[in-house]
Parts: sequence; structure tokens; C-alpha cells
Amino acid sequence: MRMGTRMTVMCWRGWGGMRAEALLTVAQWLSPAYPVGAFAWSHGVEQAVRDGAVRDGASLADWLEVMLTAGAGRTDAILLIAAARAEGAALEEIAALAAALAPSRERLAETMGQGAAFGAVTRAVWAFDMPDMPYPVAVGRAAALAGLPEVTVATLYLQAVAGNLVQAAQRLMPLGQTEAQRVLAGLAPVCVVVAEAADLAGPDGIGGAAFAMDIAAMRHEEMEPRMFRS
Repeated sequence: MRMGTRMTVMCWRGWGGMRAEALLTVAQWLSPAYPVGAFAWSHGVEQAVRDGAVRDGASLADWLEVMLTAGAGRTDAILLIAAARAEGAALEEIAALAAALAPSRERLAETMGQGAAFGAVTRAVWAFDMPDMPYPVAVGRAAALAGLPEVTVATLYLQAVAGNLVQAAQRLMPLGQTEAQRVLAGLAPVCVVVAEAADLAGPDGIGGAAFAMDIAAMRHEEMEPRMFRS
């Protein structure tokens, strides 16, 4: 095989059978540069840092692993996959469920605000027919309209959420760039496992036990001074 042909074939091989162009679309959607305003939200991490529950790389990794496996991460992955497989009234029900599951006022504002921003940009760039919805539901709907494999998108979504919270922690406490990336790399296998499990769970399988995180999100509503909106 000539080098040019070989390179062309390699360029169109993607993760899970995705073409490179499709993989790049997901990477763009979940990039920190995509204007969903994720930088403004800490998902309660700011309160956790104030309380001392998150104080270094190890405690941050523990906090985020629980978030992914027993908190909003797992729930979001299930909602994203379900939204990618739903139409019409079923999709509306998933969106309503996602909003109802937010455990605090700020967390509701977080998922609705990011979802609306994601929808606005995605409609403008890709001309998708999708209303404003909670963030994971909006990403799942966009994945369906783009013909992207929902489990792969959910895996990358989880890493993006974790990455945003790692960046938030860097702004809140002494956490160097290398340690921050070490934390995120350590969470990669967790993202894979959670997304694959979400593929089998379905909305009836939603349930969490991240009580410390939910309480931190509630307490953050009265925290002053603050850097983040949640």
C-alpha cells in the first residue's frame, strides 16, 4: 500500500468505528472552547474546597470518581444515551426528568444554562432542529441528529465534565498543571466503565448516592465570597 493511501485509511479510522470527521465533531462540542459557559460552574467543588473535603490531587480524584460513578456523572450518561435514542414526547419526558433530578437551584441553573448555550451554538452551526434542553439531553439529541454513537459521546462527555471540574479546582487551590492532568488521566478508565454501564441501565436505572456533593451544591447557594455560580 502506498504511503498516501495508507495515511488516508488511517485518518478515517476512529474510536468505535467513528470516522475521523465525526470524532472531531464530538471533540469540538466538548472542547473548553465551545461556548457553553462551563468555566463559570464548579458543580459544588468550590464549596468542597472551602470545607476542606477537596484539598489536593488525591482528594480531588476521589471526589470526582464518586461524582462519575454515583452522582451526576452516571445520571448524565444515562440521560444522554436515552435522549439519543428518543423522539418526540419520549425526548420531552427525558428532558423533564433531567431537570427534575437537579438537586439544587444552582445545579438546575447549571444544566439548563449550559444546555441552552449548547443548543444555541449547535443550531447555528449545524442547523439541527433541537430545542433548549438540559445539557446532557441536548448533547444526546445532537449526537442522534449527527448520527454519532451515543456511548462514545457519553464517554467523552464524562471526561469533559471531569476536565472542567479539574480546571475549576486549579483556580481554587494549589494544584499544578501536571498533577491536574494526572488526576484527569486517572479518571479515564472510570469514564469508560460508567458510559458502558449507562448503555445498559436506561432511565429506570437512574439513582445516586453522592450525598456530600449534593449538600455541597445546596450550601454553595449561600456561600460568599464566591468565584463560581455553583
